[in-house]
Amino acid sequence: MNAWRERLLDEVAAERTRLTRRRLLGGAAGLAAGGALLATGLPGFRGSAAAQTGTPASGMSPFKNDVDVLNYALTLEHLEYAFYRDGVGKFAFGNGPFGNAIGNDLAMIRDHEGAHVQTLTQVIQQLGGTPVAEGRYDFGYGADPQKFLMTAQALENTGVRAYDGAGQYLKDPKLLTAAGGIVAVEARHASYLNLINGAVPFPAAFEDPASPAQIMEIVKPFVVGA
Repeated sequence: MNAWRERLLDEVAAERTRLTRRRLLGGAAGLAAGGALLATGLPGFRGSAAAQTGTPASGMSPFKNDVDVLNYALTLEHLEYAFYRDGVGKFAFGNGPFGNAIGNDLAMIRDHEGAHVQTLTQVIQQLGGTPVAEGRYDFGYGADPQKFLMTAQALENTGVRAYDGAGQYLKDPKLLTAAGGIVAVEARHASYLNLINGAVPFPAAFEDPASPAQIMEIVKPFVVGA
């Protein structure tokens, strides 16, 4: 990494006022026990030095090609879509700060995540790849609507960091543009969920990208099988 970029990231980290990962996950991080690593759904990522350390060596990518990057994104989109698909409608959340029904807004987010899954699946197939399948998950919110909302907040903020961290490995500029279109929507989801959970919707001037290994550590408690 260039020295100027290291200094920039250090300054960003020092000034950043967003929630820490511990607070962001709230009651969600330890809700599901154990879980299989998401690496089962990341071809080209398993066993690499980058996967083990979270920091790729100079010139080394944790992905073999663009299809692997897209499958990484699809793995996370499966997780998010399953969360909303199986959870929206279970709770009466009432209205948000602007008078809109939270349940209706969450249903819109669910549909967005479903569209992301469908689009990524189609693109991977068009590129000659095999899309990763949806896994089995335990989100652990039980009958607690607040835990559901906190988990949603954690997943959306984590998704933004994942896209920002992985975008640099896409070689095709068109795919990078398409991924940017997805992460922008994920960021809007995250801002909304921050707001209804009482957090700052736009907590910092810069986002905090995360490596695939870091993302796996955050989400693996939710994954119970392939």
